[in-house]
Amino acid sequence: MSPALPWHWRVRELLSAYLPLLLMGALALATWWLVKNTPLPGAPSAPAAPRHEPDYTMERFIVQRFAKDGPLRLQVEGTVLRHYPDTDTLEIDEVRIRAIGPDGRVTLASARRALANGDGTELQLQGGATVLRGAGVDAATDPPLEMRGEFLHAFLDTERVRSHLPVVVRRGATEVRADAFEYDHLARTVQFKGRVRATIAPRGARAAAGAAG
Repeated sequence: MSPALPWHWRVRELLSAYLPLLLMGALALATWWLVKNTPLPGAPSAPAAPRHEPDYTMERFIVQRFAKDGPLRLQVEGTVLRHYPDTDTLEIDEVRIRAIGPDGRVTLASARRALANGDGTELQLQGGATVLRGAGVDAATDPPLEMRGEFLHAFLDTERVRSHLPVVVRRGATEVRADAFEYDHLARTVQFKGRVRATIAPRGARAAAGAAG
């Protein structure tokens, strides 16, 4: 069996695949931005004082985006979408996101509620938040990446993801649990906070788990 790498190197390797999450969020927010700016029939001509009430809603909706050559690239669906003009935010209940990369790799995300700001730079997944990035062509060296928690906050302009609540990150047979974390993709740094438990699988076991997945 190959000697195990130091745990901090293994954790860095585990988290090196977070960028697809940010790209997925950016695509999702771009789609919602288009929805938000769709002209509404019968909209009042005189401006009204902002109140924290939705100016429009969509129920049981599905929004899809296709590549120029035809393949589906993104699908966002939920039970209810609400836009609040006073805070310029979008709320989506029971959100489900499916993003398909140019290489065919699928990233799935879901939560009981999603909140996006108006300029499309922040995305919050709240309540049973899950992000699952499929394995690469060689699953032994690029296994699936799964991230779970009650809250995940992505800052798309600065390429950061953080949570003040417990998170679980799995990649193949390797798992990290922490009370909170902050990941900075540009700086290539990750900070786990509070209690941290890491289960680092031996290299041989990781390869076997990736092949099995």
